[in-house]
Amino acid sequence: MRMTLSERELVRPTTGPYSYEHPRPAVTVDIILFTFQDNQLKVLLVRRKQPPFAGKWALPGGFVQIDEELEEAARRELSEETHVSDIYLEQLYTFGEPDRDPRGRVITVAYFALLSLDQAESHQLQAASDADEAAWWNVYELPALAFDHDRILVYGLQRLRWKLEWTALGFLLLPAEFTLSELQKVYETVLNEPLDKRNFRRKMLATDVLEETGNLREGDHRPAKLYRFTATAIELEQARRRFP
Repeated sequence: MRMTLSERELVRPTTGPYSYEHPRPAVTVDIILFTFQDNQLKVLLVRRKQPPFAGKWALPGGFVQIDEELEEAARRELSEETHVSDIYLEQLYTFGEPDRDPRGRVITVAYFALLSLDQAESHQLQAASDADEAAWWNVYELPALAFDHDRILVYGLQRLRWKLEWTALGFLLLPAEFTLSELQKVYETVLNEPLDKRNFRRKMLATDVLEETGNLREGDHRPAKLYRFTATAIELEQARRRFP
């Protein structure tokens, strides 16, 4: 059967180098990693060692290697720059403004992840690769960021707020057992607004995503009941994360 010209143009050799007469943009990955510590929503930042923006804080990330998948690159960069590994990553958005990187035409794919307090405490931050320092920063008290990372972080924070409102994602920001006051504090901090205590508790208990553990938290006042997210709620949220 004779192929048309357009069909022949689609046939490419399976071996050998490709050569195109057009500019080739570079691709990077950047990772927004949130955790909840000391009643603050925090994000992981690294201080850049190399120019451009040497000495400035930025999201962990770097260039994608030619034989590397995007998520593989994100995991590698996060591990190389901060020694954080073995976490779930969710692709967030692609940022491709022509002038976002002074080195040239660079497109970045941003990833989004959460660490519970227990996980964050078990990860010993250690800057490496092209980062001088790695540290957790309060998302509402950030330094000036390199590149367009402030824009990327704003988008990631908005995604977190959306997900917190319609999923059981809160289980990733809390310890295994928590009080309703601790849960409300997470919501208020992420949403950056106060919530009515009575309405919040009524709505949360009506969703069937929480269950009492039977344990109590002693404090200055009367003991508070401890709750946890139900196994079903966690399974549903994990399924959403696997199949967004």
